[in-house]
Amino acid sequence: MNSLDGVRSVVVVGLGMTGLSVVRHLLRQDRDFDIKVIDTRENPPGKDQLPSSVLLCSGQWEDSWLLNADLIVASPGIALSSPSLQKAIQAGITIVGDIELFAWSVTKPVVAITGSNGKSTVTSLVGEMAKASGLSVGVGGNIGFAALDMLVNDHDCYILELSSFQLETTQSLILKGAAYLNLSEDHMDRYDDQLALYHQAKQRIFLNAECAVFNRNDDVTFPMMPVNEVVSFGFSNDSYGVVQKGIAEWLTIHGQPLMPTSEIALVGRHNVANALAALALLDTLNGDRLAACDVLRCYTGLDHRCQLAVNEYGVRWVNDSKATNVASTLAALKGLHVAGCLHLLVGGDGKGADFSELSEVLAPLNVQLYCFGRDGDQFMALSSNSCRFNTMEEAMQCIAGRVLEGDLVLLSPACASWDQFPNFMVRGEQFVNLAQQFQHRVTENKTW
Repeated sequence: MNSLDGVRSVVVVGLGMTGLSVVRHLLRQDRDFDIKVIDTRENPPGKDQLPSSVLLCSGQWEDSWLLNADLIVASPGIALSSPSLQKAIQAGITIVGDIELFAWSVTKPVVAITGSNGKSTVTSLVGEMAKASGLSVGVGGNIGFAALDMLVNDHDCYILELSSFQLETTQSLILKGAAYLNLSEDHMDRYDDQLALYHQAKQRIFLNAECAVFNRNDDVTFPMMPVNEVVSFGFSNDSYGVVQKGIAEWLTIHGQPLMPTSEIALVGRHNVANALAALALLDTLNGDRLAACDVLRCYTGLDHRCQLAVNEYGVRWVNDSKATNVASTLAALKGLHVAGCLHLLVGGDGKGADFSELSEVLAPLNVQLYCFGRDGDQFMALSSNSCRFNTMEEAMQCIAGRVLEGDLVLLSPACASWDQFPNFMVRGEQFVNLAQQFQHRVTENKTW
């Protein structure tokens, strides 16, 4: 099945943003669909937005609805291994996700990005580059807007972030460019602790892709299926890469220098790789490379993800509050270039993690650790230059009296925020507010 032809009875499993977008999409088709929704939550989000013509079963499964459906549309958070969905699969009922429905309807070019880390940044970055190229762009999927809702605007192109969950139920999506950025352990509860299953789901992004973009520094991202064109990105002068010109490193495309990496506004070595992946995808849309360079010079990133919060008096204050685990903090630190001292804020709710892996990355850096929160003590042994504080605010007050021109202040906690904040967003917002409040104290340190 690759269209809604012959379909009348549709059961949507899971409400929320995705489920509502599916219902709205079906109602826009001017077809006499019989639409039902199942959500095992007692009071699912979006319940009050459902039209009266759509029946809702909440708080439990309703297997009879599933077994009598022509089509089941499952939200990405619902595992296909769920017993009720398995019964439907065995009965021959087709199960798809919202991205498959999107694939059946979209008529404009689409590029998509998946990976364990960085996919939101690359998706957003490609979107900004496409806009700067003069295109009307829809950016969404697993980030921002639901894919189906974007079809209403009939954009020139669509940029989708796709999770492994979304890819599991997608098989007809034709992509101008498909990028698989990297692979690390994540969602192992969904994949029974089998990294291979997670990887196989990610590889599905290359189905029907005209151009595959893979990370040559992470071999598993190479497409496991035939693709018309394959390009790569990475830290060598090949395809989309880097080259040393004198004392400066430059982004290159097929050997041609494009711009110095030092001009990229995003912080961290991983964001050089993200910039290269974004450029490769932009080229599949025939975008404007010079406009893309302008974007790279001013784009400071998504909130709380290596976001440049303040850049005044020669000091950069970077909010990476989204780094709620060791892998995320490692990504922020690897290849980090700081003219002066790195003032690193770490700590919070460690969730039982082992932080020793950070030691090797911290060792060559001129770093001062500011450890705070419930598990702050666990970071003290990572560096001989460590200070302990109860709260992040106390730590930042200390930093404000020490920073000098050329220094970098980085919040990349490697911990969840639940011990002192409702979520990582609130933690990041407090960091930004304090950075704006304390930035003026840099001049008191008489660095010039």
